[in-house]
Amino acid sequence: MKKILVTGGDGRFAQVLKSKKSKYKFIFRNKNQLNILSIKSIQNNIKKFKPNYILHLAGLSRPMKIHDINLKKSIDLNIIGTANIVKACLEKNLKLIHFSTSYLYPGNKGNYKETDSLLPWNNYGWSKLGGESAVQMYKNSLILRTCMTERPFIHKSAFVNVKTNFIYHDNFIKIFLKILNKKGVYNIGGKPQTVYKFAKLENKNVKKSYSKGQLPLKMDMNLKKISKLLK
Repeated sequence: MKKILVTGGDGRFAQVLKSKKSKYKFIFRNKNQLNILSIKSIQNNIKKFKPNYILHLAGLSRPMKIHDINLKKSIDLNIIGTANIVKACLEKNLKLIHFSTSYLYPGNKGNYKETDSLLPWNNYGWSKLGGESAVQMYKNSLILRTCMTERPFIHKSAFVNVKTNFIYHDNFIKIFLKILNKKGVYNIGGKPQTVYKFAKLENKNVKKSYSKGQLPLKMDMNLKKISKLLK
C-alpha cells in the first residue's frame, strides 16, 4: 500500500479525509509533529515514514483579514513553508500534491482556464501564488486549484452576485483520489453558480446578501480539463 504523508493533518479538510476509505495509507501529521518552517522537521518525517507522496495541506486560510493583519504569518506559512516542502521533496524525488486556490485568478471575467493569467485580488491569493510558484518549479507535482468548503454551509447568508465553483470537501475527495497520480495543474470545483444557489441546495434558511467589494463577482473556473480527465 502506497503511503501519503499529510501536512496540516488536523485541519478541516484532513478531518474529512480521515473518514474516507482508500487504497492509500494516509499519515496525518499536525504542526507539532511536522513543522513546515523547519526543513529538518520535514526531513525527519520523510525519513521516519518513507512516504511515496506528500500531500501539502498545512497553511493559513481563514479568516481572510489575517493575511492583512499578520503579513509575516501569511508569508511564513503559505510561501516559505510551501517552498520548504518543495525542497524536501526534491531531495528524495517525492511526488508532491499541493492544494492551491481559485483566488489566484483576477475574478473579473470568470470561466478561468488553468493557462489564464494569474492576478490575485487579496493577500491570501498572493500568499498562495507565492507557494504555488515554488511548486510549479518542481515537475514531480500535482497542483489543484479549488474553492472548497465544509458541509454544511457555515454562513447565515450567501452572495447572490458572486459566481464561483464551490465544492464540499467530501465531493472534492472523490475527484482527488482518482487523479492524485497525475501531474500538472487542474481546476477542481463544483458547477459554476452563485454562492447563494450553492448554499441554498443544502441550507434552505440561508439568506441573500450582496458582495460590495468583499469578493470579485466572476470567480468561476473552467473545468473542461478535469472533466476530460475523469471521462
